[in-house]
Amino acid sequence: MTIQKILLVDDSKTELYHLCELLGKRGYAVRTAHNGDEAMRRLAEDKPDLILMDVVMPGQNGFQLTRSITRDPRYADVPVIMCTSKGQETDKVWGMRQGARDYIVKPVDGDELLAKIKNFD
Repeated sequence: MTIQKILLVDDSKTELYHLCELLGKRGYAVRTAHNGDEAMRRLAEDKPDLILMDVVMPGQNGFQLTRSITRDPRYADVPVIMCTSKGQETDKVWGMRQGARDYIVKPVDGDELLAKIKNFD
């Protein structure tokens, strides 16, 4: 599967801007969501090829949202990369148990993120 459409889920406008710039310049079509409810609406509107998921957000956190998405038969095939400031090993293990396929710690290194995305191509 070639990754073309990416959904960014993060409540930080600065982070969304930074990642949109980085990914947009590489030719990815990027949509954004600021919270779990908005992310679910975006998924229903246009299924992405990949989701970059923050953890700390108001309402449903990224771990809960990842679990909901990866256990939903409509979206189970969409890989989720956790993209968060929570860098403890226990956080990474928990994220992967919720269904994430990879994990990257903020501040995001652009080359590392792009390499992780390429792993799904």
